[in-house]
Amino acid sequence: MELEVEARTGVAAGQRSPDRLTQRNGYRERTWETRAGRIERRAPGTRPRLAAPVAACHHRAKPCPGAMMRIERALEKVLFASRWLLAPFYFALVLALLTLLYKAMAEVWHLLTHVTTSRDSDVILGVLSLVDLTLTGSLLIIVIFSGYENFVSRIDEADHPDWPEWMGKIDFTGLKLKLLSSIVAISAIQVLKGFMDVKNLSDRDLMWLVIIHVVFVGSGVFLALTDRIAESGYKGSKTKHGAGGL
Repeated sequence: MELEVEARTGVAAGQRSPDRLTQRNGYRERTWETRAGRIERRAPGTRPRLAAPVAACHHRAKPCPGAMMRIERALEKVLFASRWLLAPFYFALVLALLTLLYKAMAEVWHLLTHVTTSRDSDVILGVLSLVDLTLTGSLLIIVIFSGYENFVSRIDEADHPDWPEWMGKIDFTGLKLKLLSSIVAISAIQVLKGFMDVKNLSDRDLMWLVIIHVVFVGSGVFLALTDRIAESGYKGSKTKHGAGGL
């Protein structure tokens, strides 16, 4: 029987050959009834030769799904880690805040040293300059903390017992509105300073101060309206899909 199997396969047991005709397929228990009695034998089986195995995944023309998944995950990790490139920008804003602090201290020193000789209008202009610097510094704080939490990483509030309530609650839309509101306030201070010093300014300068302020106000109103419309449309579509699901 082994000889018959070797004749069918074309090779002996345990040998490899490209000329193999069929393949061995284990042994099967067979019972033969003969005149001498019943004989139990293990008959070797065969099966058709399988086609040549497909090349390995990395040898195929198309990339392996597992390899593509690993590449995708690695790319996503790199993209996700790239958010830390924004951290130096926020640190630069901290340095700008120190610059504003220096200018504010210089303005305070100028007010204190000239308080006896300054006119009321000069004192008011100095105070408005301090208010202007303070609003600009507050604008930087909003950008630093809200931008860092929105685009880089969250800050653990548990480590800061004096954590302000507004931090961590401003999304990108709220950040835009607060930025524009601060810019409008700063522009209003500039217009007020111009009117306080109207004798030293030309009509053209005053006109442009007012026009720029009006443009900032209009931009803020337009931005608020567009965000309101977009939010209403999003809520409406969400409600419609929810009703359709029911």
